[in-house]
Amino acid sequence: MAENEKKTAVGEDIVLEVRNLVKWFPIKAGFIKRTVGNVRAVDGVSFKIRRGETMGLVGESGCGKSTCGRTILRLLEKTSGDIIFNGQDISLLSKEELRKIRPQMQIVFQDPYSSLSPRLPIGEIIGEAVREHEIVPKEEYEDYITRVMAVCGLPEYYKERYPHEFSGGQRQRICIARALALSPEFIVCDEPVSALDVSIQAQIINLLKQLQDEFNLTYLFISHDLSVVEHISDSVGVMYLGTMVEYAPTEKIFANPLNPYTKALFSAIPVPDPDVQINRIILEGSIPSPANPPAGCKFHTRCAHCMEVCKYAVPEWHEVEPEHFCACHLYNTPAMQDAAYKVMHEAKEKEAVSQKGKK
Repeated sequence: MAENEKKTAVGEDIVLEVRNLVKWFPIKAGFIKRTVGNVRAVDGVSFKIRRGETMGLVGESGCGKSTCGRTILRLLEKTSGDIIFNGQDISLLSKEELRKIRPQMQIVFQDPYSSLSPRLPIGEIIGEAVREHEIVPKEEYEDYITRVMAVCGLPEYYKERYPHEFSGGQRQRICIARALALSPEFIVCDEPVSALDVSIQAQIINLLKQLQDEFNLTYLFISHDLSVVEHISDSVGVMYLGTMVEYAPTEKIFANPLNPYTKALFSAIPVPDPDVQINRIILEGSIPSPANPPAGCKFHTRCAHCMEVCKYAVPEWHEVEPEHFCACHLYNTPAMQDAAYKVMHEAKEKEAVSQKGKK
């Protein structure tokens, strides 16, 4: 297939496309462990990432960011939805088929202390999967591991050392080298700098950008640090309680956030100038339980712009402006507004009938 034909086939060279991804965890109770509910960790998330770009995924703790990343890699099995990697739905692959494309999709975990085996030397940690997947011939194995380590800023003599002998930043470089050794196309970076000092964070971020430029890598960068996300990402998705509420190119979303939750989140970004007045948006109330989310818009219990329709109708995900997607009733088209109000009136009628039945 010609290169131009390939790009057309996967949609402008889209590496990853996620469509309505759902991951629920069952809640078991009773002697026979009957399912009595579900924790809706990821609840209908959709986005695309172009080849060679970085998508930042942000949101409060417990919103489903890490679960989303692990479900995409099939470290967790989805409940429903599609995961299209290089034009192929990997959620339909058998274990044997999935094993063949595993090297193309890797992850760098949040905690470099717990994600490295304390019983293996660094050379073996980085090279274990290389040997398993036969990335290089046996005679080239040692030189290959040395080259991968050098690219990640790790001297060759580190090979015989163990993880406990390294600092946090060095361990994260080892985690990156382990992922890079398999020649991946796509890497999920699950909060890779949150456990590190600020100065070390900058070094790791610069290393990730350098590797992306050199090897044309594609990243899903999960983080709490919005300043880091703004620096490294080409596009940004914002999650709340398992749902994507806004998605846009980085410049657009930081210059003009649309969803009230996104505005509140971005207002918390610190400004390194004592003379600048920061207009913080303080969200009242606590985050609802993902096991029992509110009806309608999940954010309506904490939103200062909440309308009556927000309590009953789920906002529709749509393109408010070119490449800027949002799910909020404030930006409904007339047709969407009519549909939302219809849902609201039907819900109110059911409530009225239910109340009469109780009396």
